[in-house]
Amino acid sequence: MGLNFATLAPIALLIASNVFMTFAWYGHLKFPHMALWVAVMTSWGIAFFEYWLAVPANRIGYGAYSAAELKTIQEVISLSVFALFAVFFLGEKLTLNHGIGFALIFGGAFFIFKGPLK
Repeated sequence: MGLNFATLAPIALLIASNVFMTFAWYGHLKFPHMALWVAVMTSWGIAFFEYWLAVPANRIGYGAYSAAELKTIQEVISLSVFALFAVFFLGEKLTLNHGIGFALIFGGAFFIFKGPLK
């Protein structure tokens, strides 16, 4: 698989999409006194823009990647974006347990892209 629009654009769009979605799903946690309905409506508004990135990413990428590969790319990006978000926006500390868990997930992604085992 070569590097071209159909292989690179979905990754770039999924990165941008996941930044929006992470803020939609978890950004309100930084504001615990915000009314729940405000958090939901704000998250919904942010998620609207996420869809405008995720749907094209999958439509462009399907064919260059299988659906399982696209989902795996999305999950690895989501986890990576979330880890950065948790540390830099929420001020959380990630532990060795988090690192081991993330590594196991990345290991699973490796096998999705490795091809048939012999």
